[in-house]
Amino acid sequence: MGHTKPQALVNEQYRTIRTNINFSLPGDDTKTILFTSAAKEEGKSTTSCNMAIVFAEAGKRVLLVDADMRRPTLHHSFQLSNKIGLSNLLLKKGRLQDCVKRSGVVGLDLLLCGQIPPNPAELLSSPALDDLLEEMKARYDLIIIDSPPLLAVTDSKILANKCDATVLVVNTGKTEKDSVKKARDALVTSKAFILGVVMNNYELTKENYYYHNYNS
Repeated sequence: MGHTKPQALVNEQYRTIRTNINFSLPGDDTKTILFTSAAKEEGKSTTSCNMAIVFAEAGKRVLLVDADMRRPTLHHSFQLSNKIGLSNLLLKKGRLQDCVKRSGVVGLDLLLCGQIPPNPAELLSSPALDDLLEEMKARYDLIIIDSPPLLAVTDSKILANKCDATVLVVNTGKTEKDSVKKARDALVTSKAFILGVVMNNYELTKENYYYHNYNS
C-alpha cells in the first residue's frame, strides 16, 4: 500500500468535517453557516474556503462570503479584485447577482468583502443584512460566511446571531483555553447555534485520525 499524499489527507479531513456538519445540522432549512475563531491566525479563513469547496464538490450550490470587513482575505485566496462585494450591497449600492464572482470551482460562487467601510458593525447590524441573507438563501443551497475573530471586534457576534449555525475554529497549537471559553461564552450571549469546533494543528495518531478533526 502506497503512502498517502499530505494534501490528500487534508482534503479527506475537510470531507470528514463536511459529513459531520451534515449530520449535525438541525434541519434542511439551515443554510447559513458562520466560521469564526477566538483570535486571528487560527485558520478560520482557510477552513471556510476549503469547506465551501468540498460542499460544492458534493453537488451543493454554495456561496462563500467574506464578511471580515476589517481584514478581508478571500480576494487574495482566489486572486480577484476586491472593488465590489458585501459592503456595497449593505450600502444598497448594487445587486447580489452583479457582485458575485465565479470561483473556478463548479458550484461555488464568491461574494468578496468589497471596499472596507469605516463602520462594519453598524452595517452588519442593519436590516439590509437580513434582506441580503434571505436573498442568498433563495439563490443558494448553502452560504458559508468567513467573519472576524470573536474576541477582537463585535462583528462576529452580530453575524452569529443572524446565521443559522456557527462553527468555531481553534488552533490547538496556539489558542489558550481561556480564549476558547470566552469565545464560546460570546456565542452563547449572542444566542448563536454552535454547530461545533474545528481543531487545527491537532496531533493525531493513525488510529484516531478521523475522529478528532471535528468536535460537536
